[in-house]
Amino acid sequence: MNAIRTARQRARDELTREIKAEARRQVVAEGPQRLSLRSIARELGMASSAIYRYFPSRDDLLTALIIDAYDSLGAAVEHVEHHVPRENIRARWQAMCAGVRSWARQHTQEYALVYGSPVPGYRAPEETIAPASRVAAVLGQLLADGWEANVLRPVRAPSLPPGLAGQAGRVADTIAPGVPAEVLAQALVAWTQLFGMVSFELFGHLVGSADPADEFFDHAVECMADLMGLPAA
Repeated sequence: MNAIRTARQRARDELTREIKAEARRQVVAEGPQRLSLRSIARELGMASSAIYRYFPSRDDLLTALIIDAYDSLGAAVEHVEHHVPRENIRARWQAMCAGVRSWARQHTQEYALVYGSPVPGYRAPEETIAPASRVAAVLGQLLADGWEANVLRPVRAPSLPPGLAGQAGRVADTIAPGVPAEVLAQALVAWTQLFGMVSFELFGHLVGSADPADEFFDHAVECMADLMGLPAA
């Protein structure tokens, strides 16, 4: 019986991979808003009713694609950052940023799915939160390590308004315990600039100004490191 269940599970896992692969192809060709379970079933030679045993709705399939994208990005950034000496805080930041950019350039449509325009009518469920937090957790650990080592010297900035101070404090408690809200807020500024910069490059907004974007990207990464007060590499 165990062998039968294992064979069935392998077959189910393989078909699940095929469904998601075809879904990604559709997302690339037509955008996530046009994703259709019936169309995927037709392309795979399945009965349209059969695919609903794998993904009960389009939103369930979208959620699976989004989780895969977040996990893929998280794994890529964790990998490159892990290979940098722990005490070299600035180099870890540089590796993280390069990892985000490299992954995004290789997975443009998946990047657009998770960081682009929201899909009309879709609301991401709570199960996407943990995968989405993987990259931020790498940043949080970097900040916590730098703060514990007493090497962070953030650029002096205006005092945080009460609402932002509360928000930054809660984020710090989640990803970088012990790091002050002011330091975390500076990191959030850099973090949003990173993804904004990647989006500008991917979607053609740097053409005619900073294209190719290699030198601009490296320069901006250093500016953001200074903003966060990271020590010299």
